[in-house]
Amino acid sequence: MGVCLPFETITFDHAQHALVILDQTKLPGEQVQRRLTAPEEVRDAIRVLAVRGAPAIGVAAAYGLYLVAYRLSGQEASDFWAGIHAAREMLAAARPTAVNLVWALDRVLGAAQQADPPAIAAASMLREADAIWEEDIRVCARIGEYGAALLSDGDGVLTHCNAGQLAATRLGTALAPIYTAHSQGKRLRVFADETRPLLQGARLTAFELMAAGVDTTLICDNMASQVMKNGWVQAVLVGADRVAANGDCCNKIGTSGVAVLANYYGIPFYVCAPTATIDLACASGADIPIEQRAAEEVTELWYETRMAPAGVQVYNPAFDCAEHGLVSGIVTEFGIARPPYAASLAEMMRIKEETNG
Repeated sequence: MGVCLPFETITFDHAQHALVILDQTKLPGEQVQRRLTAPEEVRDAIRVLAVRGAPAIGVAAAYGLYLVAYRLSGQEASDFWAGIHAAREMLAAARPTAVNLVWALDRVLGAAQQADPPAIAAASMLREADAIWEEDIRVCARIGEYGAALLSDGDGVLTHCNAGQLAATRLGTALAPIYTAHSQGKRLRVFADETRPLLQGARLTAFELMAAGVDTTLICDNMASQVMKNGWVQAVLVGADRVAANGDCCNKIGTSGVAVLANYYGIPFYVCAPTATIDLACASGADIPIEQRAAEEVTELWYETRMAPAGVQVYNPAFDCAEHGLVSGIVTEFGIARPPYAASLAEMMRIKEETNG
């Protein structure tokens, strides 16, 4: 299945050594592409969510580290590696919750560790970054195939935040089953939570679903219960920024509440995530660092005039965790993990290791 939007979310211009991103802070009003040629620009783009979504963050970080290697490729080996390791730490700190960020950085770094001189190491890093970009396309397509099998013609699907093409290289994760099912002729009605604090459901999910011709209804986050009670939702699909070994799934703030509601109304709650998002070294959601974001994102960012009284205290975590007992299944590129997750997720990672040799 092809892309659902007539442009790429994230690509690399090999001739000009530039990471090209669709600036998601401008959507849906403007479609602005930015060219990033310095690692600091990549870090800032990740931090302000100009590029966002676990898979896309990983891809951006991979190319960001290469940009350092390209810049330093003429230096002595000691200076080259000192700069690479410093850049790795800088990029990793941009957003601490998404495990794909560190996974991609370490994968690119590992591909070049034995290479010498620096120019050869830089070339190795670029090849690995390209491989991550290409792999994400295949991974999301497989997630789409496995997830589409969970959906029936006429189903209502609720999703939270944005986990589609705008969060990855092509189809995305949680929206990939919707796009795949749509291409199979299944008629779906999607309810997109607006998703506080950055309104990524309203600005991004609704935008790309409508562009793909999917029946889409935008709802505020606190309307999910009523929509479920009405009987309009037969499945919930969300993405994840990190999946712990016990199956706790960390995703954009509000996901935990959606999982609780789905459990109450007897609606299956599925998390769609590549195995790169699974962190077996993390025992549970309690061990996942939760990014705290600026108060202004809640009090004034989306208003012509400030809507909250000056001086009010604001609690603004970017993520929360859906506990494993509320998760019906975790859709990966190697199949659907089911409870008990300690066993099934470990099995998914074993299959991945065997497949990749």
